[in-house]
Amino acid sequence: MTANNFSIPRYAPDKGGAWTRMTARDSLVRRLDWPLLGASLALSVLGCLLVWSATRGRTQLNGGDPYSFLFRHALNTGIGLALMVGTIWLGHRTLRGAVPVLYVLSVLLVLLVLTPLGATINGAHAWIKVGGLSLQPSEFVKVTIILGMAMLLAAKVDAGDQLHPDHRTVAKSLGIAILPMAIVMLMPDLGSVMVMVVIVLGVLLASGASNRWIFGLIGAGVAGAVAVAALGVLDQYQINRFAAFANPELDPAGAGYNTNQARIAIGSGGLYGEGLFNGHQTTGQFVPEQQTDFIFTVAGEELGFIGGGAIILLLGVVLWRACRIARETTELYGTVVAAGIIAWFAFQSFENIGMTLGIMPVAGLPLPFVSYGGSAMFAVWVAIGLLQSIRVQRPMSA
Repeated sequence: MTANNFSIPRYAPDKGGAWTRMTARDSLVRRLDWPLLGASLALSVLGCLLVWSATRGRTQLNGGDPYSFLFRHALNTGIGLALMVGTIWLGHRTLRGAVPVLYVLSVLLVLLVLTPLGATINGAHAWIKVGGLSLQPSEFVKVTIILGMAMLLAAKVDAGDQLHPDHRTVAKSLGIAILPMAIVMLMPDLGSVMVMVVIVLGVLLASGASNRWIFGLIGAGVAGAVAVAALGVLDQYQINRFAAFANPELDPAGAGYNTNQARIAIGSGGLYGEGLFNGHQTTGQFVPEQQTDFIFTVAGEELGFIGGGAIILLLGVVLWRACRIARETTELYGTVVAAGIIAWFAFQSFENIGMTLGIMPVAGLPLPFVSYGGSAMFAVWVAIGLLQSIRVQRPMSA
């Protein structure tokens, strides 16, 4: 008996040793990684509360409806959960065959950003806006880069033809990543490119590619960063952000304002926080973009060290379970997909929280599951669906 491309045992022993019939649904529920799902849901629920607190008093954002962002964030989470269920139902192996189509669609979407349909939001020209709907295609590119590279790198290894990907295969997989990254860089959306670079490194490390590729890419990344700065690809506001990171006192009322206010908000929370909806920095609207990039400041101020620590702990649970899934799968394709997601979540979480603490430059990256934003929410829940599919479709002995 099969379902969703994986074998499901028809019978399982009960406590007395007798065999009772199992349904496909029973097996699927039993195989899901519930700690991973629980931690992800807890982060999304916390995100709803924090987004609500950050926006309920900002009439210029919510149009006079204090529940506006709460409802939209909850709706985005619900859609994300539906996408996760759909991803599990299809299965990562089925999606493997659809990767070329998904990849082309994602590249076409990022190209649309460079057309008149593209829109600038919060200084980044990284959105497609049609009517009242907006979409950030670079979030979905993260997923297709992972799937595309994994498909190529694992093809011959999973077929038993190779022990590790050869140099030609690695070069082809890098081509899959370079094209959308170059387009995203033209926007320019430096934060998303940084995440994609880390994803590529994580994928290559997990695939068993030669270390020469890893060190070569690191060197190329450094050279590319120097070239980007020298050629003036970055917008002035992005250059100012890096300057403010290097010297926070350089422009405290300008480029350094966000980080300074974020640190004040987090520092004022102390151990237990000032209480949900009671943060002075939050209610006073001193921290810009607090519902998106700087959502962690709401947790730090209103829920204190305990609340901020809980978010970090839950993110740690997500990464721990993802690492376990990557380790337990018996196919390289699943391992590489899981590794790419781990690299994505780990770096983006570190960058987002780090920039609110002043230990990382401001890069305009949302906090996974927590920050407001439909595109980001949809992408991370698709990633959770991929992780769950890898676990569900692993052999029973794993």
